[in-house]
Amino acid sequence: GEDIDRVQECRKLLMEINMGATAIGTGINTVPAYAAFVCEKLAHITGLPLTKSPNLVEATSDTGAFVQLSGVFKRVAVKLSKICNDLRLLSSGPFAGLGEINLPPRQPGSSIMPGKVNPTQCEAMTMVCAQVMGLDAAIGFAGSQGNFELNVFKPVMIFNLLTGMRLLTDACASFTAHALRGLAPDEAVIARHVGDSLMLVTALSAAIGYYKAAA
Repeated sequence: GEDIDRVQECRKLLMEINMGATAIGTGINTVPAYAAFVCEKLAHITGLPLTKSPNLVEATSDTGAFVQLSGVFKRVAVKLSKICNDLRLLSSGPFAGLGEINLPPRQPGSSIMPGKVNPTQCEAMTMVCAQVMGLDAAIGFAGSQGNFELNVFKPVMIFNLLTGMRLLTDACASFTAHALRGLAPDEAVIARHVGDSLMLVTALSAAIGYYKAAA
């Protein structure tokens, strides 16, 4: 929910357009009402709440909205990668790992370890996340380029934004279908780990005292 809010914040910035700014935002060689007229027509055609940028010169050279939106995608990728790496560790086992989570067996297993369930869906998602983080780095660099009133790096920024969006969308849909649906906790293993955990002693220290708990 929080990340959706961040996307919505970026959406407002993306609705500002500089159509009619001509070469560097001055609007030279257009009639005075042209920019507002074009914006109104585009809003009608697309159904989007498009508005004319209040500063066409700035809007022509600035790419801050793209950089900010890419940063939101990177933020999502970072979180997803963290979640998937946690799931990989929690599903490790059954004898030499944590084994607290059972991932759905989506592949035949290992050729040398019969019955092994590889965390392939988690691995696929983390690879997508790595790619999205790389795309964000390129977008940030591109945003810092250009000279004076123009930034000619916008095509690569748009390409990377669209690529990242599609990757994350497809990966999330696939991960939900092939990993989250069917994922289940191993309650017996979790109960055993909790019972053997020193965390219980920490919780008892307030009742029996620090030194007794340490003993």
